[in-house]
Amino acid sequence: MTATDPSLTSLAQGWCALSLLHGRIEARIERALQAGHNLSAREYSLLDVLSRQHDGEGGHLQMKQVADAVVLSHSATTRLVTRLEDRGLLSRYLCPTDRRGIYTNVTKAGLELLEEARPTNNEALREAYEEAAGNPELAPLVEVVASMRVPA
Repeated sequence: MTATDPSLTSLAQGWCALSLLHGRIEARIERALQAGHNLSAREYSLLDVLSRQHDGEGGHLQMKQVADAVVLSHSATTRLVTRLEDRGLLSRYLCPTDRRGIYTNVTKAGLELLEEARPTNNEALREAYEEAAGNPELAPLVEVVASMRVPA
């Protein structure tokens, strides 16, 4: 059965195609980051999200916000943070205004690894999109994604 199988509803066909595109992109990025930087796609994503924090109002993310940003459960995000903290790539500290809150920062080593891995991630992403654009089932999705502009 393909993503365009007539027995599927158009909504199901779209979901199958989207799932296929996501899986192929994620697999390509995963292989490239693992081979080049000993970093998983999820680890890269977490470092990237946390590296965008700032000291201004609302600049630090709580663990639930981090989990939402990397599309993981709270517990899976906590385990991922712990793994990266054990590798010296992240550090945690108590929120100065609310002692119940714990924030996570990317360490200098984490920022260096992220900057080293960013070109690898971007190249793998570009290659995955180019490959998918050649697939008739995925090309329309690639066009939609390419036309999207995320607000700054």
